[in-house]
Amino acid sequence: MEKPCSLLVHFDKGSAAMANEIKADLEGSDGPAKADAMRRAISLLLNGETLPQLFITIVRYVLPSEDHTVQKLLLLYLEIIDRRDPAGRALPEMILICQNLRNNLQSPNEYIRGVTLRFLCRLSEPEVLEPLVPSVLANLEHRHHFIRRHAVSSVSAIYRLPHGDQLIPDAPELVERFLASEQDASARRNAFLMLCACAQDRAVAYLLSNADRVAEWPDLLQMAVVDLIRKVCRSQNRANKGRYITIITSLLSTPSTAVVYECAGALVSLSSAPTAVRAAANTYCQLLSSQSDNNVKLILLDRLNELHTLHRDVMVGVVMDVLRALASPNLDVKRKVLDLVLDLLTPRNVEEVVLYLKKEVVKTQAGDLEKGGEYRQMLVQAIHACAVEYSEVAGSVVHLLMDFLGDTNVAAAVDVVLFVREIIETNPKLRVSMIQRLIDTFYQIRASRVCSCALWILGEYSLSLSEVESAIATIKQCLGDLPFYTVSDEGEATDSAKPAKAVVNSVTVSSRRPVVLADGTYATQSAATETILTPSVAPGSLASTLNLRSLILSGDFFLAAVVACTLAKLVLRLEEVQPSKVESNKACTGALLIMTSILQLGQSSYLPHPIDNDSYDRIVLCVRLLCNTGDDVRKIWLQSCRQSFAKMLAEKQFRETEEMKAKAQISHAQPDDLIDFYHLKSRKGMSQLELEDEVHDDLKAATGGFTKDADDANKLNRILQLTGFSDPVYAEAFVTVHHYDIVLDVTVINRTKETLQNLCLELATMGDLKLVDRPQNYTLAPESSKQIRANIKVSSTETGVIFGNIVYETSNVMERSVVVLNDIHIDIMDYISPATCADVTFRNMWAEFEWENKVAVNTVIQDEKEFLNHIIKSTNMKCLTPPSALDGECGFLAANLYAKSVFGEDALVNISIEKQHDGKLSGYIRIRSKTQGIALSLGDKITLKQKGGS
Repeated sequence: MEKPCSLLVHFDKGSAAMANEIKADLEGSDGPAKADAMRRAISLLLNGETLPQLFITIVRYVLPSEDHTVQKLLLLYLEIIDRRDPAGRALPEMILICQNLRNNLQSPNEYIRGVTLRFLCRLSEPEVLEPLVPSVLANLEHRHHFIRRHAVSSVSAIYRLPHGDQLIPDAPELVERFLASEQDASARRNAFLMLCACAQDRAVAYLLSNADRVAEWPDLLQMAVVDLIRKVCRSQNRANKGRYITIITSLLSTPSTAVVYECAGALVSLSSAPTAVRAAANTYCQLLSSQSDNNVKLILLDRLNELHTLHRDVMVGVVMDVLRALASPNLDVKRKVLDLVLDLLTPRNVEEVVLYLKKEVVKTQAGDLEKGGEYRQMLVQAIHACAVEYSEVAGSVVHLLMDFLGDTNVAAAVDVVLFVREIIETNPKLRVSMIQRLIDTFYQIRASRVCSCALWILGEYSLSLSEVESAIATIKQCLGDLPFYTVSDEGEATDSAKPAKAVVNSVTVSSRRPVVLADGTYATQSAATETILTPSVAPGSLASTLNLRSLILSGDFFLAAVVACTLAKLVLRLEEVQPSKVESNKACTGALLIMTSILQLGQSSYLPHPIDNDSYDRIVLCVRLLCNTGDDVRKIWLQSCRQSFAKMLAEKQFRETEEMKAKAQISHAQPDDLIDFYHLKSRKGMSQLELEDEVHDDLKAATGGFTKDADDANKLNRILQLTGFSDPVYAEAFVTVHHYDIVLDVTVINRTKETLQNLCLELATMGDLKLVDRPQNYTLAPESSKQIRANIKVSSTETGVIFGNIVYETSNVMERSVVVLNDIHIDIMDYISPATCADVTFRNMWAEFEWENKVAVNTVIQDEKEFLNHIIKSTNMKCLTPPSALDGECGFLAANLYAKSVFGEDALVNISIEKQHDGKLSGYIRIRSKTQGIALSLGDKITLKQKGGS
């Protein structure tokens, strides 16, 4: 985030004594003192002083100086002083400067000539320039390229003045001849730019006559060529479009990366043919692999993403080239690459993409990568998306990813276990191998949430006798010996998990506290876990299989309830697949022992916090279930849970499909449009690229690709009235918001019969808005209008206010008149757009973000869903809660909304409402974000809109 910075520059305000001191130094003969005096005079002028008494002194004592530094400072002084009188005519004193400028233009010193020619580019007084024109034209043939370069710029600047064609009427012809014979790169570029601006036909003719040699031109001139082609194709008919495309294509092989980048963009704007788009995409991919700057890589990925939006079929062919950008160490680059690649998946390339991603996952195990855990999580999510969309590749990656269930990065491990849960349901052929792999790696899991999900998978998908028995044995092994704690009368801690035989090495972690027994005696209550270090395990590694035991002893009774439910499911299924009643009863007894031990631990005083009521009720339910099982209850536990999960996956797939259909553009041709038969056209003289472009243009026309999406009514809504109709000056503004910039096109109309002089639009901002341009003064004739554009930079999503006034002078009134403008409020809705994220990501951000704005519900709307839809429409956010979770009429509603700003900020909203007995809605809307501005702005917006207004 850009932060404001204040720098105090101390400079004394001009005074008569300082002016006299500067004047004395200027009249002296000391060169350095004279240069220092000129610097002080220029600083005073830049700070708003006028110093009119110095002008004659400078003419008398500074003009004759031969010191180069003094001469350069003189030109700077002449550039910043006011060279016109109040009537708009050049000052008479400026005529005194002409002879000096003519001498400089004929000076034997190349530096003096060059800086003088550069100074003439900033002069706009015809009276001063007219006697200097012959000297300027003579410098076009000077032997030194530094002088020729600035001479061309001077000719261009003079010719572009309001009456410049009278000063140099044959300037285009002179510059065209100069361009044909010039060899210096910068001079040729300046000459070509002059033709582009003042005589575009000559520039086009010169370009087409030298089309075969454009690839050999210097890069400065090539950049000017690309700009000219863009301008010509936008403003004129595309008669020579084929030749322009040929020139652009030839420039794609130049060594200048800047030229190549501009050519790729120009090629796409000129042609929509697959050949042109493919050439541009390959160019971007080559730059992506050759450039080391991360900002450049991000810009290139944005260009590739734009190509993907319009030409997905062509971009599919370069997906592997895009994947090579994963070699960048920057996570933002990796994230953009993965997002782009996932949108380009097809049945043909998915296996190749997944294989590349698998190699990247293996690389993250080395530990050499910075932020390897986060990168691995991104790769897991990408592989998950590939496997869900193309189930045939799931088998090649799922076993590799299951090795990361015990990853130290909990977020990555959670993504892996969620991936396993979805794949095992959607790919029944992989169920047996995945269950066995999960049983083998279960002891490696260290995160509570991963354990909970893994236990649910074991309980639902362990179907055969061997799988059920292995799952029960694994859970018992990870829980260790029972009970979880012991009470010793001697006051010594005993380890209930310690085996009977001695081991080579062991590390015991125990906690003890004194308790009072029923008979009033003291005893010590302890709980301990022991890590057994066999000779195959290093003594310092503390490798343990008692992961469930350690998590439960840490007070995680939610996990304990999951363990009880999983054991209950496994025992019920064992009764179905086990022919021996004795074995089933034995397993049931063992499960009951574990559940009662957990309840005993939860109700003891050993742990600082007892078991919560929900977990207690859940475990007691499991105990009752195993003691007395009915067929209906058995069906619910063994079938309904899995059916609900399958239904959730189907609904998720359906929702994603509907979103893709909504994004698809539906456009049709008009019934009276002309039909252009491509096969009946003459193909004489047309290249393959032009033929493809013709076909593609016809297809776009037929499908409505050329129709404009902009809504004229929406444009009218952005016109704001700034002054009243009775004010002498009427003003209105058209506000355009484009990412980081706000453009105000202000129309000012003089409604009086007098000429308004020095009219100035003065603007100021409040919030994270900054004015880019300094206000300028204008002269407005009676009943005439003026278009004034103001650019404002935006640095955050905080609601900002633009205010100001219009100041002007008239010939009748000496004082300046002021018209105060209405305030312009910049709406936060211009910066945020609906976005999606996973539920896990939403919860993590909700816990991480520190800024929260709580808004009480106050609305006349009485239906919960209607209120939710109104908030979604008013805030331009997306509802992450699936429609199935919002079905039904229960009087309560809770939903999560999400949006993302153009600055990358996340906006999270939770709506929790309840319908009261009188029919009114009550509750709260909570907004969370990483920055304060977006939370406050969204809160203000919701408060304003929630009552049901438009």
